[in-house]
Amino acid sequence: MSNRSLNAVLPASSRVPALCLSGQQLTIGEVHAVASGSRSVTITDDRKVLDRLEAAQALVRKAVDSGRRVYGLTTGFGSMADVEVPADQAEASQANLLAFLACGAGRPLDSRHVRAAMLLRANMLLRGASGVRLEVVERLVAFLNHNATPVVRELGSIGASGDLVPLGAIARAITGQASPCRVSFGGREVDGGEALKELGLKPLELLPKEALAIVNGTSFSAAIGADCLHAARNYLGLAFASHAMMTRALLGYEEPYAAFVHECKPHPGQAWSASMMRRLLGVENGAGSADDAEARPHLQDRYSLRCLPQYMGPLVEGIRRVERVIETEMNSVTDNPLIDSANDRFLQSGNFLGQYVGIAMDDLRRCLGLMAKHLDVQISQLVSPEFNRGLPASLVGNGDSAVNMGLKGLQITGNSIMPTLTYFGNPLVEHYPTHAEQFNQNVNGLSWGAANLTAQSVDLYSHYASVALIFAVQSVDLRARALEGHCDGRTLLGPMVVPLYESVYEIAGCRVGGKSPLIFNDSDQSLELVLADLASAIQGHGAPVEAVSLITESLGELEFAV
Repeated sequence: MSNRSLNAVLPASSRVPALCLSGQQLTIGEVHAVASGSRSVTITDDRKVLDRLEAAQALVRKAVDSGRRVYGLTTGFGSMADVEVPADQAEASQANLLAFLACGAGRPLDSRHVRAAMLLRANMLLRGASGVRLEVVERLVAFLNHNATPVVRELGSIGASGDLVPLGAIARAITGQASPCRVSFGGREVDGGEALKELGLKPLELLPKEALAIVNGTSFSAAIGADCLHAARNYLGLAFASHAMMTRALLGYEEPYAAFVHECKPHPGQAWSASMMRRLLGVENGAGSADDAEARPHLQDRYSLRCLPQYMGPLVEGIRRVERVIETEMNSVTDNPLIDSANDRFLQSGNFLGQYVGIAMDDLRRCLGLMAKHLDVQISQLVSPEFNRGLPASLVGNGDSAVNMGLKGLQITGNSIMPTLTYFGNPLVEHYPTHAEQFNQNVNGLSWGAANLTAQSVDLYSHYASVALIFAVQSVDLRARALEGHCDGRTLLGPMVVPLYESVYEIAGCRVGGKSPLIFNDSDQSLELVLADLASAIQGHGAPVEAVSLITESLGELEFAV
């Protein structure tokens, strides 16, 4: 198949082939690549796809010309659908839709979310059920490929008729219609009209249905959800690898991960979690010891170690379930009315409701909070001589100095983050019965609010993951010193975990395999700077995330009935 592209600009540093849009399934990974600016976009020239677009548009023209009463074409919008719009004002009505939706509030959204929304909307419009010209899709692609990102405010959608106000900001930017807008372009912010000029484009007069087709739907909420899921998968990988290091530091037993245990309670997420821990601990062929239990220094581990598969299993399943929901939503046609050109039909319906995304985002935040809670309990064991089986209090590196307090301050920082993450886990969707827009939108999905809360949770979690990684590496170094007389924690780790351990050392600017643990004297380095660099690397898909890629990739092996 050949493909068409409007001014496609592939990033100079990238050798990734352009993503060709045809209205078919996109993956979360593909969305992330385009959203982050590492992949450009083209549009298929498959005649079947283009014929669908033209057929739907032709039906729109026919309906307007014949005076057919169709929502949003020859009528007003929402609760004012009974207002008749004459054929000679049908185009003006579309421009006016963008004008009255120009009311976003709050701070600008992350540009990655905006780019992801533009990608999903372009792909959805290519399904041919919305009645737009190819030129509308080409505009979205041109903005993506030239890194021209409309400024979209964080407040303005309840996920009822989709993300009307946020998508309206994108529509105003790409068409030059209605009120002024701003566009982030080439590292600077310019007026929307200036952005069009720099792209060599003129304002696009909208035809009937086109503005409605751009703004009516859940593409933006789903786009934020896709970005959040991409991060959440990475966090899950970091959490499991951190638990593996902490398990070795706490002298945890392997027995709780034995396959037999989880065959007796066969939840898929639990079995996957146990299998992953066996791999991370380097005991892939089974876990558990034949040693006499009476010879053990402690009979069994505390729950945070012994019940790890049972605790993490529901979270693993939860993230996978949310992933399925978002992948379905982001590849759906969420416009209204839908155009069935094969049967000459306009179907006025409700695919724009964001309930699926809203509930999924509430669930994802809850999973992130529970992941942090589990790590926080492990950290509390690591720093406490009563529970850490011989490690120094607060994981002090140089115990010969009376002034060293170890990671005492870092635990406080972690404790300041974790409750906020669990607080974010509270649901939003069921808490506000709306009566918006003259009671037309009398139920809603609140997907926009739920998605943006999840984006905040995702950002916060990167900082907590950084705290947990420092504790994990420091603790396994100190255990190596106690057991083997050196501070190279790699000797206690399975091969899947070593790259993550080494990435922490590299980011901290320390020499791996030395005579000292990661943190020897409290004043050796600024943990504040290390935390910032770790969080930045995690957010930017850097070395720590690459180090756990085998864990995140294996999530695809987990299958279960929804």
